[in-house]
Amino acid sequence: MHTLKTIRARLGTTQKEFASGLGCSQGNVANYERGQALPPEAAKRVIAFAASKGMQLTMGQIYGLEPLHGQGPEVPTPTQPATHQEVANG
Repeated sequence: MHTLKTIRARLGTTQKEFASGLGCSQGNVANYERGQALPPEAAKRVIAFAASKGMQLTMGQIYGLEPLHGQGPEVPTPTQPATHQEVANG
């Protein structure tokens, strides 16, 4: 699962709600979740939106360089490959 999709799911928002919070379109969110590069300015908006919902994030977590901790399952990082079960549930 892409990191941004996991973040959105942990926040309990739809793509439309997430997009509204970021100031972009639902289509942009869908593209980011499919792996389109997330610009740094958009990543900063993700951090701000998540903070408004009580979730603290870093740029490293958004870009998958650091694991997400807390609510929900861990997000695989380059040093923590996805398990077969995580891929199947993806």
